This record gives sequence, structure tokens and C-alpha cells, in this order.
Amino acid sequence: MPSELPAAAAGTMTLGGDLVVRRMGFGAMRITGQGIWGDPPDREEAHAVLRRAVELGVNLIDTADSYGPEVSEKIIAEALHPYPPGLVIATKGGLTRSGANQWHRNGRPAHLRKACEGSLKRLRLERIDIYQLHAVDPAVPMEESLGELIRLKSEGKIRHVALSNVSVEQLQRARKLVPIVSVQNRYNLGDRASDDVLKVCEQDGLGFLPWRPVGAGDLTQVGGALDRVAKAHGVTPSQVALAWLLLHSPVMLPIPGTSSVEHLEENVAAAALTLDDGEMLSLERGR
Repeated sequence: MPSELPAAAAGTMTLGGDLVVRRMGFGAMRITGQGIWGDPPDREEAHAVLRRAVELGVNLIDTADSYGPEVSEKIIAEALHPYPPGLVIATKGGLTRSGANQWHRNGRPAHLRKACEGSLKRLRLERIDIYQLHAVDPAVPMEESLGELIRLKSEGKIRHVALSNVSVEQLQRARKLVPIVSVQNRYNLGDRASDDVLKVCEQDGLGFLPWRPVGAGDLTQVGGALDRVAKAHGVTPSQVALAWLLLHSPVMLPIPGTSSVEHLEENVAAAALTLDDGEMLSLERGR
């Protein structure tokens, strides 16, 4: 991997023993319409964002069949297929949609099979590198949901299984059934409720993909430290929040999303931002 690419400054992590990804990824949720529903207002801009992400050295793109629904995956294929060597596309199944900003869990095996096979078709792939159970369905035993993913893996349709929105207990139950290469939970400087899950990932070398990595509402809890550190470095608070994540844990794989090329470039530039121990402590304490 060329080291001069901006995303390379974040370093790399190997998932599942065979997937080397740069630690600054891209989340493709916001290349859809408002409320993560329907088509984006400017499809060509969405294509441009994805292509620019790859140009900047991003080689981990995270999406889901429910983004749109189905829109994000289609746009990724439109923009990037045939995919460049080394590009890892992680997608998810297990949530359904009834409208803008409305999400419903469905972990039934038949649904997950249909979701995975639909993702393969939309992404124009024969095998999905990382397939994540988007959320555990309380109406379906997790073992049944994962059992279907294990079958899909045995059929060669999934390379690695991963989880999203899980507790430590759920993660450990899942790992008794199938190797898990990563977890995607909500996590940022102002919301560290998944610290216990992150700790397990660190101990066992699993990737941790923090969704909502620069969630503005959560970052208001950080106080003036975020603005102060940003001004000291001549960068934005969001860039500091991303840099903090990368420095906070070696298994952290931020996937900030955007529908703007300019914002994308700003996010990826955060990979090169270094914070000293005093700044890290100040941010963590919020003062």
C-alpha cells in the first residue's frame, strides 16, 4: 500500500488474518436521501465521494442493505465496480425500513439469506468480505440468526462474519459459534458506553468500527476541551474527534460518512493529526 496516501497516516489493521485495512475508513450511509431513505439529491456527487475516498487511500467502505434501503450498495457498485485490488466492502443485514429514519430488526434466517444474496447482487460481488449482523433481533435467538450467516459462509458467499450493536455477552455467545472479525457499535469522544466491548476487541485483536464517530450531540458533553485543542492545531473539532478515536485504541477503525467531497477530504486528513498525552487526557475529561 502506498504510504503517501492520506488515509495511510492512520496505519493499518489486519482482520481475520487476511484482510489488511487502513484504519481510516468510509461509512456509506449518507450517500442516500434524507433520513437515509431513497436516492441522494445528487447521485453524481455520491459517485464522486466514493471515488475520491479510494483516491485518498481509503480501502474499507462500510454499508448496509438498509441504507436507502438498497440505495447505498447500488451506488457503491456504480461508482467503483470493477473494484480496485485490496478494497474491502463491509455490509450488513438484519434491519428493515418502513420510512425515513425508521428502522426495524429482523433476524429471521430466511430474511438474512435474502438480505445477503441481495447485497451480493447489488454490490456485484461473488463473496462479501465482511458481513455484519446489523442488530440482534429480540424475537429471534441470536444463534438462529448467526446459524444462517454460518451457512452462507460455508457456501462461499461470506468471507468473514461480524457484528453490530451488541453487548459483551452477545459478542461472547457469537464467538462460540463462529469467528467474529469486528464489532460496530456507537462510540465517540462523548459517548463511550461501549468501552467494555472495545476492551474485548483490544484483548483479542478484533476490529472496532465506531458508528457516529463525530456525533455532534454526543460531543457537546466534552466541554471546551474539543474547541481548545482544535484551535491549537488549526483544525476542526470533528477532525480532533476522529484523531482522538485513532489514538485511543489500536483496534479502532473509524468510518466517518458524508455526502460531500470537501467534507470527506477533511475527515481523511484527520488521520495525520497527532495529539499529545495532555490533549488526550483533557479531551477525555472534557476540560
